[in-house]
Parts: sequence; C-alpha cells; structure tokens
Amino acid sequence: MFKHLLVPIDGSPTSQLAVDKAIGLAQAFSSAVSVLYVIDPYPFTGVGADFAYGQTQYLGAARAEANEALAQARKAFEAAGVRVSASLVEAHAVWRGITEAAEAGGADLIVMGSHGRSGIEKLVLGSVAQRV
Repeated sequence: MFKHLLVPIDGSPTSQLAVDKAIGLAQAFSSAVSVLYVIDPYPFTGVGADFAYGQTQYLGAARAEANEALAQARKAFEAAGVRVSASLVEAHAVWRGITEAAEAGGADLIVMGSHGRSGIEKLVLGSVAQRV
C-alpha cells in the first residue's frame, strides 16, 4: 500500500515516536523510508558586525544537531531491517522543506510527530505538522 514513507525528524522525543511508528509501517508494507531533517537557515536575527559570525555559528550547530538526529534514526531503521536513506535540507520554512521533499521524492505517506501545542503557545510557535 505505502511504497515510500517520508519521516521528518527534529531530534525530539516526539519525532522518535514517529520513527518508531514508521518502522512498524515500513515493515508491514515493505516500504522504503526517507528520513529528513530540515534546517531553517534564516531564524538568526543578529544585527551589526557580529551577524555573519553568529549566522555561521548557528548553522554549524544546527547541522551538527541534525546529523546526530539523522544518524540515530538511520540506526533505528537499519536495526529493524528497513531500507532507509537520510537527508538534511535547508528551507526558509520547515514545513515547506518537508512538503517539497515529499513531492520530489514521491512519498506515499508522511509520518511525523506533533508536539501538541495549543492556545498561545501554538499561536507564537506555530505547528509544522499542521502546516504540512
């Protein structure tokens, strides 16, 4: 039924739950899996001479965190015998990076977690899962 699953992750416990759910789905349907971590390269809002340095530091830290999360997810899928590929992309909005990857990769299903925000927290922080 599902030949290709896209699993966007962010390194949180919630995204690990999505990985666990995706493993079960991939095993049940013999699906290939693409794990995706999206970095927004523009959230840093520094001003003045330190801006470039701060942006470089942010991107370096974000890539390191992303690579660690991708390695953990890949390890979980491989341990379960699931074919997996992992990628890191940059997109102005995380939800946009996910939807573009799903379209480009021909994903049949997106398996992702939601932090379950509501009220003011949802208004301020938004919901990537809802936008996807």
